[in-house]
Amino acid sequence: MTEKLVILGSTGSIGTQGLEVCDNIGSIEITALSANRNIKLLEEQIRKYKPRIAAVMDEEKAAVLKKNIEDTDTKILAGEDGLLEAASCGEADTVLNALVGNVGLRPTVCAINAKKTLALANKETLVTAGELVMNLAKEKNVNIYPVDSEHSAIFQCLQGNSGNKIKKIHLTASGGPFRGYKSLKHVTKEQALHHPNWEMGKKITIDSATMMNKGLEVIEAKWLFGVDVSQINVVVHPQSIIHSMVEFEDSAILAQLGEPDMRLPISYALTYPKRVRNDFPKVDFFKTGTLTFEKPDLEVFKCLKLALMAIGTGGTMPCVLNAANEVAVAEFLAGRIEFYQIGELIEKVTSAYNVKYNYDLSDVFEADRWAREYAENAEV
Repeated sequence: MTEKLVILGSTGSIGTQGLEVCDNIGSIEITALSANRNIKLLEEQIRKYKPRIAAVMDEEKAAVLKKNIEDTDTKILAGEDGLLEAASCGEADTVLNALVGNVGLRPTVCAINAKKTLALANKETLVTAGELVMNLAKEKNVNIYPVDSEHSAIFQCLQGNSGNKIKKIHLTASGGPFRGYKSLKHVTKEQALHHPNWEMGKKITIDSATMMNKGLEVIEAKWLFGVDVSQINVVVHPQSIIHSMVEFEDSAILAQLGEPDMRLPISYALTYPKRVRNDFPKVDFFKTGTLTFEKPDLEVFKCLKLALMAIGTGGTMPCVLNAANEVAVAEFLAGRIEFYQIGELIEKVTSAYNVKYNYDLSDVFEADRWAREYAENAEV
């Protein structure tokens, strides 16, 4: 169980909910926090939790924050070097990586090298460099506990079943706001940002709307649980009560259920193997009623299809897919492309890329750089 915690991305959706979980648990000391630009909220967190260090990616914002909190004992760090120092904070035993995007990869590697337990919410770490990261964690004897609700569900279903072979993982998806649509043309930003079940940051909300998020989670599940992609079945479950299921060789299926509340998987990752009581919303089966299941439409949701193609191709292709998606989502949120063009832009980038199969971390970062540059200059 976590005693001293670093939260990377503490001002984002997962980070703020992570602090709520720590409030509920009551015994976890916050040793380091990090943010990108939101120094107003970070200052509030510093004054409440009194971490030893706080890192801000934006160096100008870091300078402002340093001046604002001169009356505290918290040391302010800036830029990526500051983020990495926070990730390897000597006092901490656990790092909650709640960063969004491939910016989370280096801090993950840094935390593993420092032999910190990882509560991993940054799925891009395993999407872009899953094999390398899992091998490093094994080498350093570091535990990685998943924070994504789906992967936490799978992890929970596997407890007590270490000797039993997984036949299939049934990875559930809400289907997002456009479930049942036959075309994604004419979708507005406001519609795409309105998720029916979950409260998340903008980037992840858009990924859920395109179903790219589910594609990234398939890749993440492959590396976390050591299964073949053919063993992972995406199931659209619009009620978001079953968070995922594991089917074993005897055809028995175990499922983990709960309200769509990210505080539950965060809490499990921080308290494992214990479970700590909370007052978060509970499932009421009489109000929930019917649970339904559907196949995803891979023709309408091109992003999911592209993600499955990328992991099927292997090598550095998932990294390129992820980078192209990050650029495409940013372009959509900025109003420069239409919603349906997110998938078109990703397809254009992945189609132009020559995959590298024998690769290391430097190759991953180079693939990421190439994909971003190509995507930023591509026309759709």
